[in-house]
Amino acid sequence: MQNPSEIVSTVRDSVTHAAASAAAEATTVSTAVSSQVGDFIRSQRNTAQVSLRELARTAGVSNPYLSQVERGLRKPSAEILAQIARGLKISAETLYEQAGILDRRSGNPDTVAAIRADLSLSERHKQVLLELYETYAREHALTNPAPDPQEESA
Repeated sequence: MQNPSEIVSTVRDSVTHAAASAAAEATTVSTAVSSQVGDFIRSQRNTAQVSLRELARTAGVSNPYLSQVERGLRKPSAEILAQIARGLKISAETLYEQAGILDRRSGNPDTVAAIRADLSLSERHKQVLLELYETYAREHALTNPAPDPQEESA
């Protein structure tokens, strides 16, 4: 039987190991999200045919900072994401979703992306269409639930 000091030492070691693992995992997730939002910003910038310098100017951030965001080295705040969204002429919600600040909308992600990418629509029109689409997609999912794969194989 272990004495109390050995038990405390064992528990302390376990807690220290768990905390280190959690911190490493959080860093990995944060880096992945930063990289994802950076890739998305770069993609939107390239689609809009805007240079890094031009986007930095219109968003009110420095060239080096925006470059670091695009490369996943920095995780921008919600305020900076809103500034970048204005510079890209897309909704801030789009960037918030990519950064993990907002939950993704229901429905087909390709449909949502197509609505957001349509340059002939204003941001207000995109929001209205997305709200309608989400309502219909949610309603359809409730009335036509996806089949259970285990039931199909039986």
